[in-house]
Amino acid sequence: MYQIYPRSFADGDGDGIGDLAGLVRRLDYLRPPGEPWPDTPTLGVDAIWLTPFYPSPLADFGYDVADYTDVDPTFGTLEDFKALIEEAHRRSLRVIIDWVPSHTSTEHPWFREASSSRDNPKRDWYVWRDGKADGAPPNNWMSAFAKVGPAWTFHEPTRQWYLHSYRPEQADLNWENPEVERTMHDVLRFWLDLGVDGFRVDAIHRLGKDPALRDNPEIIVVPTPGTAGRRYDEDRPNVHGRVRAIRKVIDEYPDRMLVGETYVLDQRRLGAYLNPGEGVHLAHNFVFVHQPWSAAAIRGVVDGFEALIAPGVWPAWFFSNHDHPRLATRYDEGGQGAARARVAALLLLTLRGTPFLYQGEELGLPDTTVPPDAIVDVDGRDPARTPLPWEPPSSVGPGAGFTTGNPWLPMTDQAETINVHSQASDPRSMLSLYRRLLRLRLTMPALRSGDYRSLDTGETVYTYLRATDDQRFLVALNFTSAPVQVDAAASVEGRSARLELSTDPDREAGAELHLSALALGPDEGLLIRLS
Repeated sequence: MYQIYPRSFADGDGDGIGDLAGLVRRLDYLRPPGEPWPDTPTLGVDAIWLTPFYPSPLADFGYDVADYTDVDPTFGTLEDFKALIEEAHRRSLRVIIDWVPSHTSTEHPWFREASSSRDNPKRDWYVWRDGKADGAPPNNWMSAFAKVGPAWTFHEPTRQWYLHSYRPEQADLNWENPEVERTMHDVLRFWLDLGVDGFRVDAIHRLGKDPALRDNPEIIVVPTPGTAGRRYDEDRPNVHGRVRAIRKVIDEYPDRMLVGETYVLDQRRLGAYLNPGEGVHLAHNFVFVHQPWSAAAIRGVVDGFEALIAPGVWPAWFFSNHDHPRLATRYDEGGQGAARARVAALLLLTLRGTPFLYQGEELGLPDTTVPPDAIVDVDGRDPARTPLPWEPPSSVGPGAGFTTGNPWLPMTDQAETINVHSQASDPRSMLSLYRRLLRLRLTMPALRSGDYRSLDTGETVYTYLRATDDQRFLVALNFTSAPVQVDAAASVEGRSARLELSTDPDREAGAELHLSALALGPDEGLLIRLS
């Protein structure tokens, strides 16, 4: 699954903002490979996920939806979206779109009606409450955005507070109201009828709040590991009935899917969203994303999740998205970000489950420095959202093939080398590594659907087996910047081994390896075929 942030993927009309027409023109870069493997910069993914493109005032860059069944003119028209579906399907690409059911823009007609008077029929579509006797908000709930503060805004004309789990311009819908739920189900059907293959459900955990609006046991401004206690503003038991009802709508259509943005930092609670036949098909694992660069920590999360999920549940893994720093920046300690990003690519594309790749990770794109006068996001996420460089600026101008105009956010200052065109013809590049890994995943059943079992090779090297009845691979990942040697022979029954791929571009594939003395270079990952 390849995540596209449409504003920053490809600009088709030269206004400096990515759009649907630009995306359609770049679909051949993404499409699954044909046979034989094409000599073109085809990445080779199976599906694309688009973040919101709906009409929006852009207080939160599309996650404040003002119309659920149309396209913002910035990105094109509904006819452009239909063309995208047709062209993507013609290339065997599935299309997943963001659905934002927990809140709307305060510019949405629903909220305009709801805020017109206390007795308006739409009033109960949102969460309104009187304040406390001292004039304080109804409870101690806080916005997910630290700079916003309390999750309540006082509406002077009607003298009540309304709830917003994010920005004040994003009013929470009241999912206790059955009419809201029915209407949002119809939104799903609208897009399913147009041919979308599924939805990434934004903030799905926010659909279950405490109806009594009790105070949280502590004020949690930004959820982090260790603050995953039972809260009242999200992930309440009533969320699962709502997820089941959403799943029933999806199941009205053949071969469609749901992935949940389940920002719960407890893997057991995360697993509850994945009940086979009743829950989402996939769930973003934010426990995984929050881990440090540590073999023991990441292995612990993967093994822990594998141990607790029900039979038939399929994991999903990601290291970055539009809300989190990019790999090459987040794990850059002492200049090792690029090498570690290569190790992370091998990890992500060989684990059991569906990998989610954020646009630009296949190039090793780091976060971009955004000058203070160019900052547009309240939560500091601009550096991970800057435009994708397609070609060297020296050849096509400062827009680097993304646009002929002025990019809406600054282009990376490394675009001369970190771009699709340059890396496509370089066998040592990050893009070439991703292409090789995606081809192996496509052609090797053990890497696509085989069993997973981790091996005990110490605290600094994460090793695991992927296996089917007639195919076995060993993955070994060195999480340190020093050479290491491990003994994996006993764990794989003394089988012979041949190097299939190394993240070190200077290490040639094909060599026979000794599993009893398996040597890995600094920040190196190995994919080993066992026979």
